[in-house]
Amino acid sequence: MDKNRQVIVMYFLVHMGLIFFMYPADIIASTDQSHWIPILVGIITHFTLVYIYIKGLSYFPNRDIISIYSQKGKIVSFLFLIPIVLYFLMSKIILVRAFAEIINIVFLSKTPLWAVMALMISISCYLAMLGIDTIFRTGFVFSILLFPLILFILMVSLQNIDLHYLFPLWNNDFSFLTDSSFYKTFLTIGGGFLFFGFIQPTLTFQRRKILISLVVIIPCFILSVYVPILTYGQATTETFIFPFVMTLDSIKIDWLMFDRVTMFFILTLITFIMLFISLILWKTMRIVHHYLPFIKPNYVVLFLSLLVYSICLYIPSWDVIESLFIWSTPLRLYVIFTVPLSIITLGLLSKIGGYRQNV
Repeated sequence: MDKNRQVIVMYFLVHMGLIFFMYPADIIASTDQSHWIPILVGIITHFTLVYIYIKGLSYFPNRDIISIYSQKGKIVSFLFLIPIVLYFLMSKIILVRAFAEIINIVFLSKTPLWAVMALMISISCYLAMLGIDTIFRTGFVFSILLFPLILFILMVSLQNIDLHYLFPLWNNDFSFLTDSSFYKTFLTIGGGFLFFGFIQPTLTFQRRKILISLVVIIPCFILSVYVPILTYGQATTETFIFPFVMTLDSIKIDWLMFDRVTMFFILTLITFIMLFISLILWKTMRIVHHYLPFIKPNYVVLFLSLLVYSICLYIPSWDVIESLFIWSTPLRLYVIFTVPLSIITLGLLSKIGGYRQNV
């Protein structure tokens, strides 16, 4: 069934949650000036990978990447699907533990982390058990409620900017390409689009509309980094763990009945991230169930949730989360680059093979 709107909305939700979370801090840490350069490199990389991925999927109408890889044999299947599972597990661990930390800081300072993580993983687990249709419908409903709020927050976030912090605009030093902080941003750049290859044939979409919609996300990449920098400057901003969130804390709106815009923004991000975690759980379940078909899907989701929660309990501090980000970088880069490239390669080979048979 063609559900372009739901697919586009889920893409927005996923990337909104990721872009305004850890992405700004990593970009700011990767360079001390001309931040638009690493942002632009990331955007071009993102758009290129999405185009290649969706183009490759177009050669296999109404098929997901699990069936595509499996058709090519056990070796091909193992080389791609197993790393994807490991990457998804690592992403869930980082997201659950990191967002539990920010909830603890902003809202529930007296609530133990284990309780916050239990709540997050329980809601995501429940949504994943209900299936992909429920996840996308829930995302669509939340988008109607929360997108106007996000737009309002982005507008008022410009309240205290100082354009002098924009300069210098050019920097001949491209050392950010060798900085680990820049490659940590690939969780945002490449972590959110892989679901395109899992939702068919349950949910289909038109490639052209998806590609056009990607342009709308560009301002979010830019604002998430430049609003904090133009408000506080590089020297101050680079000391923040969550620069955009800290910037919102400085906003004063006399006519607003609520004291802190930050609370609404964080609640919105939490909603988006929990939907994303449920989507990752569902994708991981699909792969595991493919290899272990005798286990019921809901049992797989429950086991994965308990596994993620158990590992999160053993992460003692934010420094360990940062280390996990760095340690998982090779796996992250392997998955987000090789999956799109392999799909389009297999698609082209399939097209050539079909043409030769017709001849």
